[in-house]
Amino acid sequence: MAKIELSAIRKTFDSTEILKGIDLAIEDGEFIALIGPSGCGKSTLLRVIAGLEPQSSGEVRIEGVQVDGIRPSARNLAMVFQSYALYPHLTVFDNIAVPLRMRRHSALARTPVVGRLHPGRAGTERGIREEVERVAAQLELSALLKRKPGQLSGGQRQRVAVGRAIVRQPVGFLFDEPLSNLDAKLRVHMRAELAQLHRQLKATFVYVTHDQAEAMTMSSRIAVMIGGHIVQIGTPAEVYENPQDIRVAEFVGSPKINALPGVVRDDGGLEVLGRPLGLSTPATAGRCSVCVRPERMELGAGPGTITGTVVHLENLGAEAFVHVRVDRIDQPLLARVSPDRQLPAIGSPIHLGFSASAIRVFDTAGKRIEVAAPIRSGRVREKALG
Repeated sequence: MAKIELSAIRKTFDSTEILKGIDLAIEDGEFIALIGPSGCGKSTLLRVIAGLEPQSSGEVRIEGVQVDGIRPSARNLAMVFQSYALYPHLTVFDNIAVPLRMRRHSALARTPVVGRLHPGRAGTERGIREEVERVAAQLELSALLKRKPGQLSGGQRQRVAVGRAIVRQPVGFLFDEPLSNLDAKLRVHMRAELAQLHRQLKATFVYVTHDQAEAMTMSSRIAVMIGGHIVQIGTPAEVYENPQDIRVAEFVGSPKINALPGVVRDDGGLEVLGRPLGLSTPATAGRCSVCVRPERMELGAGPGTITGTVVHLENLGAEAFVHVRVDRIDQPLLARVSPDRQLPAIGSPIHLGFSASAIRVFDTAGKRIEVAAPIRSGRVREKALG
């Protein structure tokens, strides 16, 4: 296992700064996911950790040792790519065996003809075979060892790529969007397999993805990257329930969080679309965004009741979404409901409400605003909501 520490990592390509001072500590045996929109720098950061891309400034430490300038192979990290990077002319066995043969055989012993006569080669090959077969059994690849990549499914090729990484016994694994080439059903299956693999190996996993479902279901922590910065780090539940930046609130969660235009009055009271919410904040008076997750939207009356018109319905079987057009809001609001209930008709008027605990408020700079419910004396309750 390995603790990986990044300090003030910056990376510039030409005149464009991609990474803008990244500080991150990844603990021994942790499964951390780096998520964010395309172009935010997450894959570049992974390549910096691997040593495939030198940082412009900053420091990388693995197990307490500074590794800047050390070649990738010496960092003892295994990387699994989106493309799998398998050798098409080699069998599954030989693909998995490649890193062991590169490490244990001399250049002469690896030559096709002369290498077979090299002293000690047969014994080394027996050891390699034992290790490859052990890893293949662990990944349920034993029956496929004689096949070539072109004869495998996408999920099988992914497992071969993971097996080639495991057989090296690295101190950590780096995954660069490894499931993005798979279909939706197989991605769900492979998420479970990778999570189980992490529990078995107890190794450090750093996983880059733009798919938040992968990050939320597999990792112990997620780091949300936007515009070359890590904007928030926490457990999946913490980041989802308590985003500290509106960009995090809008990126994490599917479908996207509802954002309503709000106002902080001079007396600290909060309003949405001219309706008081019965909440107060010490924030400066001015405009704000009041955000509510679709599953916290209620059809009917509530403290934040607003009126709109149903413009679209989505029944997905296990859940349904009601799209509601509201005056002065550009995008329809979404409410997630049980499909068992009677869904409103398209074009019908409807009331939407939400509880005070469902609200997350952000200022014009996108930063989280603490809010609280006022008590009868006019004072603000000390404990903030959300």
